Formats: sequence, structure tokens, C-alpha cells
Amino acid sequence: MKAIEIKNLKKTYHLEKLDVPVLHGINLEIMQGEFVAIMGQSGSGKSTLLNILGLLDKPSEGSYKLAGIETLNYSNNELATLRNRYLGFIFQQFNLLPKLTLSENVSLPAIYTDSKDKEEFEDSLKLLDMVGLSERIKHRPSEVSGGQQQRAAIARSLINKPLIIFADEPTGNLDTKSAKEIIKILKDLNNTGITIVMVTHEAELADCATKIVKIQDGLIISDKKISEKSSSNPVFQKKTFKHNTFSLVKKFRDYFKEALRSLLGNKMRSILSVLGITMGVASLIAMFAIVNGAKRNITKYIENLGKPDILMVIPSLSQNDKYLKLNINDIDDLKRNVSGVRTVSGGCGREQLTIVANGKNCGTTLIGVSADYADLKNYYISDGRFFTEEENREKKKVAVLGKTVIKKLYGDENFNPTGKYVKINKTDFQVIGVLPSKSSNEWRDEDDKVIIPLNTALYRMFGIKELGFMDVQVKKDADMSEVSESIIKRLLFIHRLPADEKDAVRVINMEEIKKTLSSVTRTFTYLFGSIAFISLLIGGIGIMNIMFVSVSERTKEIGLRKAIGANNADILFQFIIESVFVCCVGGIIGILFGSGLSVIMGKFAGWTIYITPFSIGFAFCFSGLIGLIFGVWPARKASILNPIDALRHD
Repeated sequence: MKAIEIKNLKKTYHLEKLDVPVLHGINLEIMQGEFVAIMGQSGSGKSTLLNILGLLDKPSEGSYKLAGIETLNYSNNELATLRNRYLGFIFQQFNLLPKLTLSENVSLPAIYTDSKDKEEFEDSLKLLDMVGLSERIKHRPSEVSGGQQQRAAIARSLINKPLIIFADEPTGNLDTKSAKEIIKILKDLNNTGITIVMVTHEAELADCATKIVKIQDGLIISDKKISEKSSSNPVFQKKTFKHNTFSLVKKFRDYFKEALRSLLGNKMRSILSVLGITMGVASLIAMFAIVNGAKRNITKYIENLGKPDILMVIPSLSQNDKYLKLNINDIDDLKRNVSGVRTVSGGCGREQLTIVANGKNCGTTLIGVSADYADLKNYYISDGRFFTEEENREKKKVAVLGKTVIKKLYGDENFNPTGKYVKINKTDFQVIGVLPSKSSNEWRDEDDKVIIPLNTALYRMFGIKELGFMDVQVKKDADMSEVSESIIKRLLFIHRLPADEKDAVRVINMEEIKKTLSSVTRTFTYLFGSIAFISLLIGGIGIMNIMFVSVSERTKEIGLRKAIGANNADILFQFIIESVFVCCVGGIIGILFGSGLSVIMGKFAGWTIYITPFSIGFAFCFSGLIGLIFGVWPARKASILNPIDALRHD
């Protein structure tokens, strides 16, 4: 049976400005089971012919049938499958990957098949034992001799049980003894029925061949059969070969394993790649932690402002030095005369007043308010109760304490002082309740306050009639802007100020404050997010550059992988996995580093830091996405390399 049949085969290399014809119409038949030696001087075209026969290169013209199958119309992926399943290669330069052991080198072609890991390992051990390297399975190529490297290369060519082996000057770099050992191995393989096609320029090596083909200047000048030898075993079946890259989980595992080997084999380059992504992810995590902390503070501050339908009325000094003094009568007047007003609470306060209890004293803020204040400000008393309007009218000396005040006086913020007495500016007050914790921020502790009835504050503590502020709750269907204008007009009227002195009183819309604070938070989120994104972008560009360098450095390795059966998708996915893996590792380290850095920054700067599961998940996924995006271009460049061009790369 004809294993190989070529007719009028031509090959021309097209350079930039020059066409170089190498083969000028080759006709050749090789029967199954033959040992063919192709001979000729350097530059005669014998290596080019061998590369075409081994499907590593394509002819410019002519016909090439492999076991009766015309290969010229096959795609690159189908040719890769043919090389992997039915062809074996022995190179003059051995082409063993230096970072892998001999056993790993031998089993390399099996990665691109559907064989199982156990079978790969067992077969590689058997083959290494067959070529006399059973004691060298854990050695790397640099740790063995040239003859041993070539024997390992022969074992590799046999791992997928090929039917044809192509050998390009297999003894060219070996001493005489090693050369004889290699030739003996090839003869033994041929005796088992494997077809051998060997290129050599040494006449004595051709003695073992059953057929000698001499080539000169791109033409066959002699085709001499030394002895009859062929095999009747079936070789190929005529079908379309498909290489299912992700057909099994094993494929992904193998790609990942190869990617990890490559990364570990170039530790410094991998560390630098990881470092770039780490910095970007760390800045992203720190940004999220700071912004989320600020959001929590703002959210708590907004909650402390009370319900969203509240207008805060504050007296102010106008441009004409007119000052509107709020008083307690304004509360009832607004309730009666401004439509849209649901309720009004007045208030006044003093800071750093001394409070004494339990043998201790401290300075705190004292606030006098109406009974409605608790509902307007969402003060849901945790222990005890808030004072009533009756207690306010009767100027009762009752107080509600904040958590910080309780901690200062009693040593424990969870202590319940309800029923006990405290002295505020030498006046005894009974504690009737505890304010819920409102937390604190960088500027103010919302729990460091004492609240008493408004009338008690005005007439018993401060001796004044002027209010510091009023909180106005608007009815559900009322327009807050219209109510705000009505309040200003009414206050100017009852205090006998001109209508154009509107700036003598300020009405603050709580909803607008919330929107403003939310807008500021979003602005900072976008700002910090842009900075973090740029950091990650720079890291991604660094990854892409390093991947391009990796492709350049590993061009010969890529050529070898393609020669033994890897198709474009195999190479593409391997390099993409390398890029994504580096970025994911950098992402994990960046998350840990950024989290630690955020906590330290928060501790020393006094900021609220909050790291959410979302921010961690987003940072990790985004780092992987960066690896995918910036790894595709270099990976594609690697995947489309021509195997023979890549093998010749220096």
C-alpha cells in the first residue's frame, strides 16, 4: 500500500522582493513499511521535501496523497490532527523543552489527544525504558548527553503510536557511538512495521535503508530501492479529522498545566507580570473601601437628618444686616398659617456644657427640642422613653442621654441609666431614656449629646426666648419648594421684615441635601474608579508586552508543539490561560494587599473603611477580564505561527 504519493510537487519561497524556487517538480512514492533515506548536499531541498511530507509545510503546486488522502485541501487544524495521530518527528536539534523533564517531554504530544493521564505516564515510562533512559526520567535535557536527548526525542515521536516517522539528520549532532545507537533504534522500529523517512547527507547512514532517494537542486536524480519491504497493516481512514479543543475537562486541565509550567519556568517575568496587576487591583480595592466607607458615613448622616420630608429653618444675617430671630410662638404660627405644613419642632442648643453623674463629669452638647423631634429625626429610644409635650409645657427637668455620654459617665455605653439623676450645669435632671446610637464621623460624634424639653432649655437652662432652628415636616402631597417659599414669606411677615430680605432666613431641604451628598459620593466613586481603572489598564498593557516577549522567546517551542499536533486553538488557549492565570494571581494578591492597606490607612487617617464582598468579587473578575482582553492579541499571534517557520526561529 502506498503510504506517500507525490506528483509534480513544487515549492517556492516568496521573499519581499524575490521568489526562491526550491523544489522543481518532485514525483515520489513510498510504500508502507519502507525505510527511506533522502540524501543530498546542503541546499539541495531535501529538508524542505521532508517538511512537506511531514505536513509541517505546504507545497506551492502539485499533489500530495497520504495513504490515498489528498492533503492539499486540508485545513491547518486537520493537518495538526494528522501529525498528532499518525506522524512522528525526530529533529536534528532534538527540540526538547528545557524546562520539562525527559518524561514530560516524551508525553508532550499526548496532551493534544484524548488519552488519559495515567496512560500517558505509563507509555512515556515504557518508551524511555525502551531507549535505555529509564533511570533518567526526572532529568531535564540539559542534564543528559546529546545521544540521550536524541533517544528521548525518538521516544517522544512514538508516544502516539505513529505509522510514519520523519527523521531530519537524526545523527547530525551526535558522536559516532551515539549515531550507531540511534540508527539501530530506527531499524528496530522499522522492523515493527513503522515507515521511516530519514534525511541525511552521510552515505554510511543509508546502509540501513530499504530505499535511497537522492535529490539535487530541487529535483530527484535517483530513486533506488535496495530491498523489498512493505506492510499490509491499514494506515488511515479517509475522513475529515476534527480537533475538539474543549471537548473534555482534561483539555482545559492540560492547557492549565502547560501554562503553569511555563510561568514557573520564567519566575522573574511572571513575578513582574503579577506585580503590575497587584498594584492595580490593590488600588481598586482601596478605592472601593474608602468610597464605601464614605457612603456608609453619608448614609448614617442622612439618617440622622431625619425623614426626607423635613425642611430645616435656620435664622441668618441678610446682606442688609437684618437678622430674623425665631421664637417659640413661630412654631404654632407656621402650623396654623402655612398650608402644607404637617408639624413643626423647635430647637436650641449649647456645646461643651458640663454634665456630672456617678462621680464623674464631662463636657457634652445640650439640645432642647419639642416632643415631636424624636419622630422627625427617627430617634427610636432604645431604653426608656422620650419626653412628652406635656412635660415640655411644664418645663420638666428630664433628659435623654446619648451613648457616648453614658460611656463617659458610667464606663459602659450599654449601661441603662434610666431613672437615675445627672447634674447639668448644676441643675439636676432625671434620665428617662437612652438615645439610639447614631455613630460618629470625622467631624462630629452624633452620640455625644443630651436632649431635654425645649421649654426647659429656654427658660430653665439658657434664659432666652430665641430658637436656634426649626424642623418642619411637610404633608405627603405638598410641594416642598412651595412650602419652603411660604415659610419664608410668613416668617418675614410676622417678624416685620421686608419681602426682599429673604436671605434673613434659610430653609434647607433635606431631600436636596441627600441628593447633593449622593451626587458627591458618585463623583468621588467615578474619580477613584477612573484612577484604579487606569492602574489596571497600565498593568494590562504590561501583561500584553510581557506576553509578546514570551511569544518571541518561545517561538521555537510553539513550532514544536504544532509539529507534534497542537492546532491554533490549542496554542491560543494555552497563552490566554497563562495571561488570565497571571492576572488572577495578581488579583488575589492585590485584594489581600489592598484590604490590608485600606485598614492601615483607615486606622491612621481616621477614615471609615468598608470592604464589601461585591468589591472583592468585582476586583477579582475584573483582573481576570484584563488578562483575557490583553492576552488575546499575543495569544493569537502565537497561534497563527507557521510550524516550520517557528521551528527555524533563532
